[in-house]
Amino acid sequence: MKENLDVSIVIPVYNEQDSLYTLYDNIVTAINHINKSYEIIFIDDGSTDDSWQVIEKLSQKDNQVKGIKFRRNFGKAEALSAGFELAKGSLVFTMDADLQDDPAEIPNFITKIEEGFDLVSGWKKTRHDPLEKRLPSKLFNAVTSKLSGLKLHDFNCGFKCYRNEVVKELRVYGERHRFLPVLAHQNGFSVAEIPVQHHARKHGVSKYGFERYIRGLLDVITLTFLGAYKKRPSHFFGGAGLLFMLCGGGIDIYIILLKIFTGTIQKKYPLLVAGVMITIVGVQFITLGLLAELIISSNRDSHIMIPSIKNKVNIQS
Repeated sequence: MKENLDVSIVIPVYNEQDSLYTLYDNIVTAINHINKSYEIIFIDDGSTDDSWQVIEKLSQKDNQVKGIKFRRNFGKAEALSAGFELAKGSLVFTMDADLQDDPAEIPNFITKIEEGFDLVSGWKKTRHDPLEKRLPSKLFNAVTSKLSGLKLHDFNCGFKCYRNEVVKELRVYGERHRFLPVLAHQNGFSVAEIPVQHHARKHGVSKYGFERYIRGLLDVITLTFLGAYKKRPSHFFGGAGLLFMLCGGGIDIYIILLKIFTGTIQKKYPLLVAGVMITIVGVQFITLGLLAELIISSNRDSHIMIPSIKNKVNIQS
């Protein structure tokens, strides 16, 4: 088996037993059509159906099929992270296991990335999802695009193609899988987007609800902040602190001058208290910025829990 492959395809799986045979056949057909060496890496994220048994059968049929089964459901980000670590292909694809992504689009991704891009993201231009999913998604994509500075139509599409060096550099955990293009953009990689065919779900049910958009909006605010201030948090907190101190100090100076020139502060005691409190808040913000600088200087990367693996197939330890 070739150690350096053309294409790795990483597929998180959670209760998708009815889709996996068809997905495998479609992938192999698409890859053989462009004559590329490949590996398919299924990450079973704690499925409770027969998904792992199907993966084992596919691995026996084709030694280019690899699989990992987590002991429980850790989430899509952790599944992708495990797949990225194993991927040997020069190009690494990600796609969902529910047959809504069409492997026939793989040549189009390769054509686009060969133009010089590091990451090409899919855009489900025509979505076969209910309105209550499409509208929040449009809002989420618009806000994410505005806050991140990366102009994409569809951050939620799981169908993407990366150069191998991109996936080896990105750290994926929590809910960050939605923002891989943003993370790549922040790290200086070039990002593009192409429209892709989106099919209606044939088997199973969606694993995501409306709450993912709420979490997603909070996450994009966090990523925007980290992208701008991760290595210099005192600039953010210090700037806010100086602004509060300027406002509070201005109020206090006004009260002092009022006392000097009129002999009384004219019942402006609440304003005096407000000025003192605002100044204190400013000092606290500056102190918080300094503490943040101390933390990142002593601990550049936080510890990330590694998912517990139950079984493997065609994976060399």
